[in-house]
Amino acid sequence: MKKLKLVMVGNGMAGVRTIEELLKIDPSLYEITIFGAEPHPNYNRILLSPVLAGEQTLDDIVLNPYDWYHDHGITLHAGKKVVEIDRIRRKVRSDDGTEAHYDRLLLCTGSHPFMLPVPGKDLQGVIAYRDIHDTNTMIETAATHRHAVVIGGGLLGLEAANGLMQRGMSVTVVHVNAWLMERQLDDVAARLLQHSLEARGLQFRLGAQTQELVGGDDGRVKAVRFKDGTEVPADLVVMAVGVRPNTELAEQAGLLVNRGIVVNDTMQTVTDPRIWSVGECATHRGTAYGLVAPLFEQAQVAANHLAEFGIARYLGSHTSTKLKVTGIDLFSAGNFMGGEGTEEIVLSDPHAGVYKKLVIQDDKLIGACLYGDTVDGGWYFKLLRERSSVAAIRDQLMFGDSSRQSGARPA
Repeated sequence: MKKLKLVMVGNGMAGVRTIEELLKIDPSLYEITIFGAEPHPNYNRILLSPVLAGEQTLDDIVLNPYDWYHDHGITLHAGKKVVEIDRIRRKVRSDDGTEAHYDRLLLCTGSHPFMLPVPGKDLQGVIAYRDIHDTNTMIETAATHRHAVVIGGGLLGLEAANGLMQRGMSVTVVHVNAWLMERQLDDVAARLLQHSLEARGLQFRLGAQTQELVGGDDGRVKAVRFKDGTEVPADLVVMAVGVRPNTELAEQAGLLVNRGIVVNDTMQTVTDPRIWSVGECATHRGTAYGLVAPLFEQAQVAANHLAEFGIARYLGSHTSTKLKVTGIDLFSAGNFMGGEGTEEIVLSDPHAGVYKKLVIQDDKLIGACLYGDTVDGGWYFKLLRERSSVAAIRDQLMFGDSSRQSGARPA
């Protein structure tokens, strides 16, 4: 039988995981073609932070080398960005004119970083932090320049700041909110994190609003100016203020987009049953996910349907957070801020740098925020996902799974 043609747009983690899962189920069903805008094979974007910090190399984070594509008979067009989808003729075209026909299309266009619309954002030395090119730019800049400013005190911003500091730069983190990582930490855990990072040498400007990026005569950024009139010097400005689903191609093709490419529980686009979408570009039940665990769950479901099994359903994901900064342990999941109708169990030891907060509602764990001691994060996450009653173990809950199993009780 003649093989069906499967074309994938995007060569990132979610898409390639879908192909891997598909090959496990039925390696002979499709003739597979992949277009990737970056001139690289599939790599682990999550590990760009350790590369920036000098703890790993770019070779270390490649997930699927070029040989993998060749061995599986996959045609890879690396460094070719798809600019058009023709849904009538069922073909895609890249920026250099390369075309590929499809029977089924998998859109994995990911997301693009948001750049603050402030004067000076187009100056030399102002970049986002998203891919290998950005990482290489930061490494090269750190070798020749002194002052860096990272705008954004979230997960990615702090990882960028730490990496630049490890490369020898003087780094200031600018954050518009009152505390760091406000989506992942409460104010107590965030203060502990800030104290630990300040002890390492990072500087912070919290509650600061960027008004302008000031350039020098050479066209390079030289300072960040705030709305209160103050400035900090900057040879490099890294914007880490969030991402937006990359939906331009889908919109041009007439697919329904609402913050992302709208998909159903089988990861098919609601507009065209021949087109699937997974990853950061997709919106499922009103949510677009940016963490890797949900994206891999989506990949399994999409692969199941592309393989014509047709039984899996994606119903959404719970997510948890960890920071990739060596020597700093934090974990959060669920509704860790609490609120009306919830109860909180808190353990705080600022001297030891340990803070734990568990949020309970109707005898179920609904949120956890841990700093300094995260060994039981996985167990709390399991309880949270399963929504099982914790009434019988409530008095031991704070002391973790190991104390419960051993029967140990605090003195």
